[in-house]
Amino acid sequence: MSDSPYVSTTNACKLCTPLGAAIAFRGVEGAIPFLHGSQGCATYMRRYIISHFREPMDIASSALGEKQAVFGGGPNLKKGILNVMSKYGATVVGVASTCLTETIGDDVPRLLAEFKKEFADLPLPEIVHVSTPSYSGTHMEGWHAAVAALAGQLVREKAPAERRVNLIPGFVSPADLRYFKEILADYGLAATVLPDISETLDRPALLDYEKLPAGGTKLADIQAMSGALGTIECGRADHLAETAGAGLARRFGVPNHRLGIPIGIRETDAFFEALEQITGTPMPAKYADERGRLVDAYVDGHKYVAGKRAIVYGEEDFVIAMVAFLAEIGVKPILAATGATCKNFKAALAAVTAGILPEPPEAREGVDFFDIAEQAEHLAPDLLVGHSKGYRYAKSMNVPLMRVGFPIHDRFGGQRMLHVGYRGTQALFDLLVNTLLERKQEDSAVGYGYL
Repeated sequence: MSDSPYVSTTNACKLCTPLGAAIAFRGVEGAIPFLHGSQGCATYMRRYIISHFREPMDIASSALGEKQAVFGGGPNLKKGILNVMSKYGATVVGVASTCLTETIGDDVPRLLAEFKKEFADLPLPEIVHVSTPSYSGTHMEGWHAAVAALAGQLVREKAPAERRVNLIPGFVSPADLRYFKEILADYGLAATVLPDISETLDRPALLDYEKLPAGGTKLADIQAMSGALGTIECGRADHLAETAGAGLARRFGVPNHRLGIPIGIRETDAFFEALEQITGTPMPAKYADERGRLVDAYVDGHKYVAGKRAIVYGEEDFVIAMVAFLAEIGVKPILAATGATCKNFKAALAAVTAGILPEPPEAREGVDFFDIAEQAEHLAPDLLVGHSKGYRYAKSMNVPLMRVGFPIHDRFGGQRMLHVGYRGTQALFDLLVNTLLERKQEDSAVGYGYL
């Protein structure tokens, strides 16, 4: 790798912080994401999100201009919330700050307190606020901060105890969330999945446009999280001083089970073990069957994947989960890279590969794709595993790209990709094997018909 001094980010391996918050807020019923900043921020994020999810995505904005950048954006913020109330009928407004408003020093909590006092005679929505300047984080930090804010600001008192489980799933696909909810229903549980974009960002075709799409986590269910039997929080990367699950544990005594995103047999086993521990109910037979079919597939496909070398990149929680999966099927992750920085990335990679690999993959944090490509030249990978932004580098290295995660812009159906649980792992394993087989066929002068 070059020892030349850092000049600039070249094709970032991350997205902006308020974008993650906006997607998280979209996972609450009746909620509208609201960016306190310039109109361009909301326009960029809408375009980026729509490209992956193929769904309309309204994001409100305080639309600050030069004048507000000098004198402050308070009036625009208040007027914008009133407009959202009248035009959308939102029951929750998720206010995320941006680089502009953080830089000029707008005190958003104070402005919102003033707003509630000035318009106390109106039926005001719940307003959740989160600080998300892009210069101090990534979209995943925005996501986690928004989820923690939803739980911290909307759950205000101890709810009556009930047979309920809280699931804080991390940033996974709508298809993943539907599968999670199927599992929880099969345990006979009331469940709060926070946030839930399974319907709001993967809607059926309708005759009439919905300003606020149906679905999302109900406000009453969020408020009931304090009376749950326990919380399962997916994601091993540490960003926040206190996660949503940890906050519920501290404030209301709800036991928090912190796990990795359940991709692969071991991580999915841990997920079902946590459910059994919380509920006292053993795994339903249908999931034992799914696990058995997955084990059978691992055996059948081992000869195609064993010993292959992979570079994994993307969101840190997802990278850790994919490394755990690859290691257990015999693929050697040689580089795990993310545009974020977190306190325990290297330690988490070591934990999920312990006892399987002689050593964990090299961990790179805070890198862009220029850094990844420069290092990849010396590693001779057999494939890249990550989202669409790595395509040009996979092409230049002449290795296949297994597209997973977010964003997927150059293929169709990214929002319907299933990653989690035994069923999702089965889909990923099939995709990986077929990606390698396709490359073998393409490179063969014979053009094998049976592989």
